[in-house]
Amino acid sequence: MNKEKKVVIRLDNVKRDFRVGDETVHALRGVSFDIYEGEFVTIMGKSGSGKSTLLNQLGCLDTPTSGEYYLDGVPVSEMSKSQRAVLRNRKIGFIFQNYNLLPKTTSVENVELPLMYNSAVDARQRTQRAIKALEAVGLGNRLYHRSNQMSGGQMQRVAIARALVNDPAVILADEATGNLDTRTSFEILVLFQKLHAEGRTIIFVTHNPDIANYSSRNIMLRDGRVISDERNDNILSAAEGLAALPASTDE
Repeated sequence: MNKEKKVVIRLDNVKRDFRVGDETVHALRGVSFDIYEGEFVTIMGKSGSGKSTLLNQLGCLDTPTSGEYYLDGVPVSEMSKSQRAVLRNRKIGFIFQNYNLLPKTTSVENVELPLMYNSAVDARQRTQRAIKALEAVGLGNRLYHRSNQMSGGQMQRVAIARALVNDPAVILADEATGNLDTRTSFEILVLFQKLHAEGRTIIFVTHNPDIANYSSRNIMLRDGRVISDERNDNILSAAEGLAALPASTDE
């Protein structure tokens, strides 16, 4: 199946070392994998497994000590910092555990942010695209609410809309359900599965093993190496999981 699909991400023997005092820490020890267009991949591992370092590589926030990372066919290490920043802005939609929204700013203004760096998009187009992205995540009725007027789940939806607004090659989520309760986590997973069904490429970095049940593939890290890379042929439905939860009560 994947032979016909486009490779969006390729890691080729990526190593990343850090100097800590007199010691060298080998955070990544030769990581290689391809991620194809339209995959929903979870990347898991305990603290110290190299997850955060790998996330920084995938997000073009850092470059390998050796090996190569190709994003949409482009070798990242050959780029300058400013070229990487442009690539990051156009090709990657980031979603963070803490939402990283600007306080006291409306949903539309938050979602417009990545487009501010794109001179090809004027102010009117920015607003139109932001509204469309917010409607896509079910927040058409919260366009002009500020961050401090929204729940955690709503703020995470704003963050997902912001990640979508540039139509990136990859959506990169870092513990995107880490701060949410069970019901809200399922609601966000329903949204991720909807994006996956639409053909979006999603990389979801998490320490929560349950989330692998809802993705199409799971990569497990330990001590800076890939110890397993398995397809999931029995993807659970987040919508069914949400429906099976007991009715919520006001706390």
